[in-house]
Amino acid sequence: MTTKLKVPFDYKSKEEFPIALANWIGDVFYDILPEHGYEVREEQVFTAFQLAEAVCHNKVHLAEAGLGTGKTFAYLLTAIAYARFSGKPVIIACATSALQEQLAGPKGDIQTLSNLLGLAVDARMARESRQYICDERVQEARSLIDDTTQANDIYQWLDKTITGERSEIPHISDRLWKQIGWDESVDCDMCSSIGYCKLAKAREQYRPARDLIIADRGIFFEDLWTRDERIADGKRPMLPNYSAVIFDEGHKVILPAAMQAGQKINKEDMDSMIFSLDQVQEARDSLVLTVDSLERECSHFFKTLNRCVVEDDRSERLAIRVDDTLLAAAEAFHKVLDQLLLELQIELELYTESLTIRMLHTYEFQIEMAMIALERFSGNESKDVITWVDQIDGSFWVVPRNLSEMLDKHLFQKKLPVVFTSATLSNEGDFSYFARTLGLKEPSSSTVGSSFDMEKQVVVYLSNDMGNSKAEATFAQSIEQLVSMLKSNGGRALVLTNSLTEVRNIRKGFKDYQLPFEVLWEDKGERGHLVRKFRENVSSVLIGSTFWEGIDVPGESLSLLVVWELPFPSLDPLIEVQRKEAIEDGLDPIETVDYPEMGLKLKQGCGRLIRSKDDRGAIVIMDNVIGYPWEKVVMGALPPGSNVKVKAFNKTEIL
Repeated sequence: MTTKLKVPFDYKSKEEFPIALANWIGDVFYDILPEHGYEVREEQVFTAFQLAEAVCHNKVHLAEAGLGTGKTFAYLLTAIAYARFSGKPVIIACATSALQEQLAGPKGDIQTLSNLLGLAVDARMARESRQYICDERVQEARSLIDDTTQANDIYQWLDKTITGERSEIPHISDRLWKQIGWDESVDCDMCSSIGYCKLAKAREQYRPARDLIIADRGIFFEDLWTRDERIADGKRPMLPNYSAVIFDEGHKVILPAAMQAGQKINKEDMDSMIFSLDQVQEARDSLVLTVDSLERECSHFFKTLNRCVVEDDRSERLAIRVDDTLLAAAEAFHKVLDQLLLELQIELELYTESLTIRMLHTYEFQIEMAMIALERFSGNESKDVITWVDQIDGSFWVVPRNLSEMLDKHLFQKKLPVVFTSATLSNEGDFSYFARTLGLKEPSSSTVGSSFDMEKQVVVYLSNDMGNSKAEATFAQSIEQLVSMLKSNGGRALVLTNSLTEVRNIRKGFKDYQLPFEVLWEDKGERGHLVRKFRENVSSVLIGSTFWEGIDVPGESLSLLVVWELPFPSLDPLIEVQRKEAIEDGLDPIETVDYPEMGLKLKQGCGRLIRSKDDRGAIVIMDNVIGYPWEKVVMGALPPGSNVKVKAFNKTEIL
């Protein structure tokens, strides 16, 4: 049993703890941190007090804190103290690995705070299983790695690594990692390295954490959805028992929750299994015929599926028109998978030389997961699930529609403190859209604006040229306006669009212009590389559709942010189900889903401009705003206090 760490302040009873915590937080922000050069930010202090009150009273709390607030320190103080008070770690669930590193890395926020307060904070990172090497798969893949240099890098790394985490060898391609990384189809119970592999060592590193576990969303939701089942089966959950959960970047919850709750069928994986089974020497006739049938029905299903896809270049997830033909194809696919499962169980008894026991178990798992997906898809004519086709790899996803009910059952009903914190959770202090998305009835909430002086740092330009608005102007006129703005600003601009198609259209429109700066196009490079180049090349312009959030470019490289078109939501199935539920509740889906979703994304986009107290810049929205039904939503999404100017866009310099 691990030793409980001492709470960093004195208190006499359980009832006195909340008061003592609040006093300690005040001492830290008003006395201790200023002694080390930190300024007192009232927005930060207010947020910290609100979080402490919510956690101590086991509330679900929505904490919106604007840019520069310092929300990380605000929630870390309560998290550390509450973990030590309860004797169980607090989970901080992060949206990205970069945020995990920012928190728990060698020079991260936790280490900084720990040093400042003289606390030996025990914080450990936990990543989802796919981020770790699989020892068995590495051995199997030796003959498949055709790049000698990468093969040598991998084996040299394996001699040194303890946990086999992918971040330690980032240059390895996704294709190669897919061959050697852990995969859910691997039957760990059949593995000769069970309990001793790299993944097991990784879990043993974070399980004993006494203060904080900095988890990615993948492992958090993997644990959440499987926790009760694993305990019932006599297995340890993915994460140890915890006392509270804090979601940093809390607006990014639904997608990872959905993906961990759902199943997918990847045609490439199916084809690989079929190819392997085709190579079985002296296979029984029934197995050969079944594999042939599977190849035929799998191909037919995916061809039918692709004909039912709703094309939308603005979404990574393509909606599906479910009809009788697709349901029939799914039923036929399921039937032949069921037959193959029977054939493989026979092979397990015969133990053919061409297929190892481990491979057979792996294929069994793959088939069973595909069958579950197809059963859920076909049940009740697909009305109880959310389905989509992944735009990137073409995989077919089936996700439970009742995600909010699942969150309530597996998380909120546990009566643990749960905090969602982000700069974008509300529309002008109204949290109803976010709360409805999660199925929350009466969450507590707090909101503070940015600590930056937006009135001095930001000017916003909106069009009032109703006779020549963007929707009515020719594309050439819009391009001319954009070029004029970029030249006036000397580049140093981020242009946000809603799709890669618009990125390409703008590039075609630029071909007739000579621009005195480099233009970086999202479809012409890896995202991280483009952002780094944008930071380094001060006069460059970055144009893309996925930069509305998640990028940080302080300083001179970004002083103009152009919203080419308002980010109204696409036909993303996760949004579409919210529209349907709004209609079922007698609500207007445009008012209750589309406008709030657009407002939150616009708020995120505008947040890219000012990243420090020294930044200055302009936001230009080229789409229609003034006099339109969404004017109030747009105005509420702009940086609070910013200087808003309404004028016509034309060739005249506006900046």
